[in-house]
Amino acid sequence: MPLVAVGLNHKTAPVAIRERLAFDEADLAPAAGRVRSLGIADEAVVVSTCNRVEVYASSSAADPETLAARLREFLAADRGQSVESPGLLYSYADTAALEHLFRVVSGLDSLVLGETEILGQMKRAYSVALASGHTGILLNRLFQRAFALAKRLRSETGIQRGHTSVASVAVGLAERLFGDLDRRRVLVIGAGDTGRTTARALRARGVQGIRVSNRSPDRAAILAGELEGQVVGFQDWAREFESVDIVLSATGSPHPILDRSLLEPTMAARGTRPLLLVDLAVPRDIDPSVARIPGVVLANVDDLQSVAEAETHRRRGEIARCETLIRESAADWEAQRPTPQRAPHSSLNQFSCP
Repeated sequence: MPLVAVGLNHKTAPVAIRERLAFDEADLAPAAGRVRSLGIADEAVVVSTCNRVEVYASSSAADPETLAARLREFLAADRGQSVESPGLLYSYADTAALEHLFRVVSGLDSLVLGETEILGQMKRAYSVALASGHTGILLNRLFQRAFALAKRLRSETGIQRGHTSVASVAVGLAERLFGDLDRRRVLVIGAGDTGRTTARALRARGVQGIRVSNRSPDRAAILAGELEGQVVGFQDWAREFESVDIVLSATGSPHPILDRSLLEPTMAARGTRPLLLVDLAVPRDIDPSVARIPGVVLANVDDLQSVAEAETHRRRGEIARCETLIRESAADWEAQRPTPQRAPHSSLNQFSCP
């Protein structure tokens, strides 16, 4: 039964394209269900992060080339976007798909080489597909193998030494702009994992007076409690721009929540004090035009690349070791590949997401 991975990432598509093809987290399981209900695949897992959108699928009724073509058609139709630009989408089949998944969960295919956040994101994507009955014997065992390999690479190689997450790179960007972060004030818009992780990293560097705003007041209160910060009403966060130094935005909004008309009056009142805006959301939360306002420094997920390059260079010596372990694990998987049959839905509970 062929295994195929189709998708795009920060290497093949800028954020302006990735945001148009992204799936909301709540839509990951339904999207996998649509792949199956359309008869494209027997099993499917849909992944959508700031830096990638991918579908992993297997089918007993199609060869790899046909399955990949149908998955490409699915992404275009489901997202209402053209995917015909050369080099935009990549596809991998069988052993190449295995090795690609292993690289992704291990951080070898990430914006920040060796970053750790992707492992948790992949586990969540797999978990919701599993819980909804969209995986079977093949994908269950494959993803379990991938998670185990990521843990092994973390313990046996130096691929994750130093700054290993988007959050830590964002902190590095703040330090480049402000120097010492002691007494800097931060506004976090969105109480999800990305905002939480980045805010924690900033707090560890000395920032004070963290404010948290989220559509759900309860979630904002939980995160503010963790950070010893304050809750700001979601309708009131723009009032904080005059006093904060850094704004982290990572909501699930399908449209920008901050534009020039909202920010320009505040910047006039700030005088010469710079304001760092870090847009970690895909789709983007902040209209790119705000970067033209004097005193505003805007960074989105693609802009973090320049900071990531130094860490990538330090880790390149570990890539060869990781690739060897990946190839060995893929070869071992192929030698023990499970029989091509779907597990009954009732039996899927034996596979728990790590």
